[in-house]
Amino acid sequence: MIIALILSNMTMFLVFALRYQSFPPQIPLFYSHAAGEDQLGEWWMIFLFPLFMNLFIMFNSFFARKFFFENVFVSKMLQYFNVFLMISMTLLFMKLVFLVS
Repeated sequence: MIIALILSNMTMFLVFALRYQSFPPQIPLFYSHAAGEDQLGEWWMIFLFPLFMNLFIMFNSFFARKFFFENVFVSKMLQYFNVFLMISMTLLFMKLVFLVS
């Protein structure tokens, strides 16, 4: 699991590093707001994706080990959710970077 998390983080960093030169100062991050200026966020806010991904995965792993170490079903479900979270957040990050650069 930790190898997949490191690979996901490295993929996001590599995609950002390769596209950094053509990155605009503001990017559309807040799609729930009305179209226009309200949707824009600073370029560094894109790193909220990997930050929240890592926090959720660490919380889920801790939660599974602390409270559900005997319940195999719940532990496995949390592991599968972590894998889903890694894949979806990495793909969202990549899609956003390729969209704006």
